[in-house]
Amino acid sequence: MTDVQNPDVQNPDVQNPDVPASPFDLDSAWVLHPSVSVRPEPFGALLYHFGNRRLSFLKTRQLLDVVRGLDGAPDARSACQAAGVEPANLPAMARALASLAAGDTIRPRSTRRQSTIPAEVAP
Repeated sequence: MTDVQNPDVQNPDVQNPDVPASPFDLDSAWVLHPSVSVRPEPFGALLYHFGNRRLSFLKTRQLLDVVRGLDGAPDARSACQAAGVEPANLPAMARALASLAAGDTIRPRSTRRQSTIPAEVAP
């Protein structure tokens, strides 16, 4: 379904029956891209990506809470639960997060490689 005010903009909060749902792995760890700035607004938030100059709108405060919680959560599903997303609303939230991932606003959290050098060497 398109945004009423701008028919060229897809609304990730509403399922379009003509477009298959984008797969989004709620069980993976995600983070906000470091080049993205978040500006909370009464309706949700504005996100600006300084790398690709993309402006995104988060249409709900709950989606903002999920995005803010991604960095500290073990996975996106946990961030959704911490933000109070009901299980019935997870598919809609996954579509919204998939849209943010497609625009490089959020990205998979990379795992830090563990050092092969021991921290302490026993005498």
